[in-house]
Amino acid sequence: MSRDCWHILREGDVLTMARRLPVRLDLSVNTRLPDGSRLRVAQQVRQDVWRALQNLRGFAPVVRVERCGSGLHVTAGGQVEGVFSKAHAEAKIAQVLENPEKRARWARWAG
Repeated sequence: MSRDCWHILREGDVLTMARRLPVRLDLSVNTRLPDGSRLRVAQQVRQDVWRALQNLRGFAPVVRVERCGSGLHVTAGGQVEGVFSKAHAEAKIAQVLENPEKRARWARWAG
């Protein structure tokens, strides 16, 4: 699979972007964002999560974006082949999702 090939699944108000099918979340962290383009948010979050965890062997990112109320519920994480520290990896994802500069960029990009 080329590096630009991503699976984008749309089911009602839910968009899931994954590297591999079937989608599997071995680790995940949630956040809420202002309403906007689900695809654009998923692309940006996936990119930033990948940068944070690219050294985690066997990691395949998954981002799930659901429109709910007046905003978006984002679940970021992914599948990991092999042994890893779940707490450490989820802490890194949480740092990405709660970074004010990244959140502002995602909101601008999705607007």
